[in-house]
Amino acid sequence: MPSMQSTLGDEGIAEELAESQRQISIAEFFEKNKHMLGFDSGARGLVTAVKEAVDNALDATEEAGFKPSISVEIKESGDYYRLVIEDNGPGITKEQIPKVFGKLLYGSRFHKREQSRGQQGIGISAAVLYSQLTSGKPAKITSSTPGSDSAQYFELVIDTDQNEPEIRHEEEQNLARSSLRPTHGTHIELEMEANMRARSQLLRYIKHTAVVNPHAEIRFKEPGDDEWMEFERDVEADLPAETEEIRPHPHGVELGTLLKMLAQTDSHSVSGFLQTEFTRVGKKTAENVIENFRDNHFGREAAWRGPQAHEEADVKIAVEDAVANKGADATAAFAETIAEKVSDADRISHHRLRAIVRLAAEETEEEFGTSFGETVQENALDAGWKAITNDRVTDLYELVDGATSTRKDDETVRALAERIAAKFESEDGYDRATAKKLREYVARAGDMTEEREEVTIGETARENVFDAIWDSMVTVPDEAPKVNAIADSRDTASELLDAMKQTDIISPPTNCLSPITANLVEAGLRKEYDADFYAAATRDADVHGGDPFIVEAGIAYGGELKAEGSAELLRFANRVPLVYQRGACATTDVIKSIGWRNYNLDQPGGRGVPNGPVVIMVHVASTNVPFTSESKDAVANVPAIEDEIELAIREAARELKSYLNKRQSLKKRQKKQSVIATILPEMAQKLSDVTGNDELDIGDSLARIMNNVLVEREVEDGAVSLVVENHSGTNESPKLTEIVATKPENLSDGATAVEMDDEWFVTWEPTVKSGEEAVLEYRIAEDVSFDRVTVEGIEDERLTNNT
Repeated sequence: MPSMQSTLGDEGIAEELAESQRQISIAEFFEKNKHMLGFDSGARGLVTAVKEAVDNALDATEEAGFKPSISVEIKESGDYYRLVIEDNGPGITKEQIPKVFGKLLYGSRFHKREQSRGQQGIGISAAVLYSQLTSGKPAKITSSTPGSDSAQYFELVIDTDQNEPEIRHEEEQNLARSSLRPTHGTHIELEMEANMRARSQLLRYIKHTAVVNPHAEIRFKEPGDDEWMEFERDVEADLPAETEEIRPHPHGVELGTLLKMLAQTDSHSVSGFLQTEFTRVGKKTAENVIENFRDNHFGREAAWRGPQAHEEADVKIAVEDAVANKGADATAAFAETIAEKVSDADRISHHRLRAIVRLAAEETEEEFGTSFGETVQENALDAGWKAITNDRVTDLYELVDGATSTRKDDETVRALAERIAAKFESEDGYDRATAKKLREYVARAGDMTEEREEVTIGETARENVFDAIWDSMVTVPDEAPKVNAIADSRDTASELLDAMKQTDIISPPTNCLSPITANLVEAGLRKEYDADFYAAATRDADVHGGDPFIVEAGIAYGGELKAEGSAELLRFANRVPLVYQRGACATTDVIKSIGWRNYNLDQPGGRGVPNGPVVIMVHVASTNVPFTSESKDAVANVPAIEDEIELAIREAARELKSYLNKRQSLKKRQKKQSVIATILPEMAQKLSDVTGNDELDIGDSLARIMNNVLVEREVEDGAVSLVVENHSGTNESPKLTEIVATKPENLSDGATAVEMDDEWFVTWEPTVKSGEEAVLEYRIAEDVSFDRVTVEGIEDERLTNNT
C-alpha cells in the first residue's frame, strides 16, 4: 500500500485531505486531554475539583466584600462521589450561570492585570466537564444574589463540540426551599468517578487554604463522617486589600507583545505611546526612554575635543576659505563667530557644529545684512568639521590610554587609536555609530593590533575602551520614528524594547496585588501549626513579563511539629495552595538550593530540603503567575521570581537562625546555672564549717553570678515589697503578676489591682536599668499566703525568681 507521502502529488489528494480537516473546540480538546487540567485520575480529579470550586468561591466572596464562609462536603453516591460546595458570595445572575459553568475559557479576569486566583476561565467548567465525562450526570447549580427572595437552579452539561452549555433543566426556586443554606451565594453539586486515595492531599489543600486565607471560615466533611472539620477564621484578619487593574511595566514586556501593543495603540508618537500604554511612565521617563531609543536607532555622534586639540585659527581659516561672495568683513565675522563658539565648547559633535553654524549665520546677517543661506552653511559646516576632525587620533589616544592598563605601551595604544579613527573616517562623515557598530570598530582594531603588533588586547581592555569612547559620544537630536513606522519594523521595535530595558524605571505599583502581608502569614501559621517560633517576610514588588509580583515567605519551627524527616513545604500562588508537582516547582528548587546549615538546620549533604521540626511557606502573588501547565500546580523557573523567593526565605530564615542561636545560648546558660546552683550551697556549707561562722545567705548570689534578673518578695507586718534587681547588661521591662486573696492597699505608682473570682491580681511592669533595682510596695492582711510571682518578658534561663 503506498504511503500518504507517495500519493500527495496525485490529483485530488489535497482536496481529500482538506475535507478531513476541521476546527477543534477548546472543550473538545480538553475532553481528550483532561490530564492537562489536573483530572488525570479519580483521586487527583476529586482534589482538583475541590480546589477549583473553593478558589472560585474565595474570589467571588472577597470581590463582593464578604468574609468567606465555605463548606465542602464529599458523599458517596452509588458508584460515584458527590461533591457539594457552598459559599456565602454574591451569587451569579441567571444569564451568567450557564456560561460560567458550561463554557471553557469564559471569565472576567483573563485580560486584567490584577491579582486573582482564577484567570483563564477553565477551572470550574473543567470540573463540570470531568463530572459529565465520568458519571454522565449534569452539574447542579443553585445561586442567589443578595436581596433576592428566590434562587436560580440549573442542571447542565457542556456541549464539547461547540464549547457551549447545554441546559437540561432550569427553574426559579423559593429561597427557603432551595438547597442553598445562606441567604445569598452559590451551591454546586457534581457527581464523578473518584476515590479517596488522595485524602492526604485533599486535607492538606484545605488546611493550607486556611493558613493562607486567615480571614476565611472553611468547613469540610468526608464520606462517612458525621462531624464537620472546622477551620475557623482569625477574627483579627481583614479581607485582602482590594486590587486595581494596571498597565504593563516596560521592563517586563516581550518583543511580540510590544509589536502587538504598537499596532493597537491610538498614540502616534513614541512619548504618547509610552505614557498611555505602560505603568510608571511619565513625561520625564518617556524622554529618557526616547533618548536611549535614539542611541539604539540612530547611534551616537562622536564629540571631539575643540580648543584643546585644534587651534581656533584653523577653524576660522577653513570656514573663510569655504565661503565665497559674501564680503570680506561679513565672511570674517561669520568665521570668527563659529571659531569662538567652537573654542568655548569642551567637545564638538557634528550636530552641535551645525547648530553653531546656523546661529553664526543668523547673527552675521543681523549685523551685516548679508544672507548666509543653506548652501553657504553646508559648505562652512563641512569645512569646520574637517578642521575639527583633522586629528581624531590624538583625541582617541587620550581615551584609549585612559581606558587601558599601564602595561600597554605607547605604540600599542596609538595603534589602537589610529585603527579606530580610521573606521570613523570611512563612515558617512557625521562620525555616528551605534553601540553595536562601535564594538565592531574596537574589536577589529584590537584584532589587527594583536596580529601586527604581536600583543594581547583582552576582553576587559576592549570593553573599557568601548565604554570610554561611547561615554564621550553624544545622543543625536533626530526625531524618533512615529509609532506606525516602529510597528512595521521588527528591528526598530527591538531597538525600542532595548531602550525601555536600559532606562531606570521605578517598580510597578502594588495596588494591583494583594499580598497576605508578613503579619497575616505569621497569623495563618500560628492558627494551624503549634510551634515555638514563627517568622515571616514580604518582599517589595518586582516585575516579570510586564507583570508585577510579590513573594512572601514564612517559617514555623519546633513545638508540636514533626521532628523527624524533611521539613514541610507550603507552596502558594495567589493565595492558592499548590498540591501537586512539588518537584517541578521553582519554589522547591530554590528551597533545595539554599544552604540550610547556615541557619542551624540539619541538611544532609548540604543540599536539598532541610530536616527537622520546621514548616517553610512561600507565596507568590502576581497579576499573571507563570505556571508550568494548565493545571496550575507548579510555578515555572523564572529567574526573577526565583531570586525573590530566595531573598524572602533567607529574610525569614535569618530570624530563625537568631532564635536558634539564642536558644542554644540559653541552654548552655541553663546548664551552667544548674551546676552553680548545685555547687553554691555546698561551698557555703564548707566555708561555714572551716571558719566556724554562720552559714552565708546565698539567696541572691546565683543571680549576681549569672547576671540574671532577680525577683524577691519581702513581707513584714502586712507591708509587702516586690524587688526587681537587674544584674544583666541591658535594660529590662518584665511584667510581674502577683495573686493575693484580699484586696491590696496603698499600691505604689505604676501597679494595678483587679479582682477576679474572689482573688486580686496585682500587675506591675517596671523598666529597670542595668545594675539598678525597682521596688513595688503595698499593704495587705498579715495572715495572707502568697503564690510564686509570675514573670513575663524574661527567659527562664535569665531569671532568678526567689518569690
